[in-house]
Amino acid sequence: MTNRRRTALQAVLWGGYVAISLAMVASFQPVSGSLVFVMVMLGVLLWLASEGLRALALRQAWLDGSTRALLLRLAGLPPLAALAVQATLYAINATGLSLGLLSFPRGTPQGLGVLFGYTVNTTIMLWLWLSVWLGVQTLNRWRLGEIAKWRAETAARELELQVLRAQINPHFLFNALNNLRALINEDPARAREMVSRLSNTLRHTLQHSAKARVPLADELAVVQDYVALEQLHHEERLRVDWRVDPATAGASLPPMLLQLLVENAIKHGVARTPGGGVVGIDIARDGPLLRIAVDNPGEWQPGQPGSTTSATSTGLGLANLRERLQRAGGEGADCRIESAAGRVKVSVQLSA
Repeated sequence: MTNRRRTALQAVLWGGYVAISLAMVASFQPVSGSLVFVMVMLGVLLWLASEGLRALALRQAWLDGSTRALLLRLAGLPPLAALAVQATLYAINATGLSLGLLSFPRGTPQGLGVLFGYTVNTTIMLWLWLSVWLGVQTLNRWRLGEIAKWRAETAARELELQVLRAQINPHFLFNALNNLRALINEDPARAREMVSRLSNTLRHTLQHSAKARVPLADELAVVQDYVALEQLHHEERLRVDWRVDPATAGASLPPMLLQLLVENAIKHGVARTPGGGVVGIDIARDGPLLRIAVDNPGEWQPGQPGSTTSATSTGLGLANLRERLQRAGGEGADCRIESAAGRVKVSVQLSA
């Protein structure tokens, strides 16, 4: 809040308090100039006291401490500020009366008892003011904290997407271009088809990765383009067994998730296996969940960097995949990897 806005709010608040107090007094006795002066001075002193408490709260960071420390400050400091306000007002009244500048009707209450009563009333006003101010500060802190969290999440997501964009294997791109160059003279029609598939793959990476989720149909289309380009390089060594349940139509998933699983299977399974092999892609719906399983030839031993398709050598990173699933996979999202009979299977489940 700007200083000008805060000053205007303080003026309205304490000016309104003075006006209401004078209206209440006017209901049972005439309002004199002396009384107006005293009430205006009370409003000014309350304004100064509230600003002093605010400055003290900010300087000592009341909201950063414990609840006990905050309650002790609230219990002690507003009464002291109220006593200072009433003592100052008492001194002003006494000076004005002695100089003949102020006059009050006979029977106007005076003495320490009156000073104590007014101090209690002033303390209540300052407590109310502090309660509202601290409440607003707490709300603003929560709001700023939420904004900071959203910004951090956005920055983390942007960083993740940049990593995902960079995860298009440079060797894949170089191999695709070299293969296309050789294919141009041998089979121009097929070369044009492969150029279109490469363009689709790159466009998907740049555009769809900016979304939290993409349609499964779109992801399947780009993976088919990717597989076709890899088959151009690996030829008969790479075979793909697609098992896509028609019930999965209309499902969605985080961008590049399926592509990364397939890329991992080809790069760390087929490419490292003499004679290549089959990559199995099984996608099915299980109630509200979408289940994806990608298997490939190879062996997997957790924690051993040299193991084919090990979590430390895939580049995909099982922990990173699980984190993405937690953020965008919905309830029940999970990922597991298993190896048996010379094949490795990565299974993913997420909300459809």
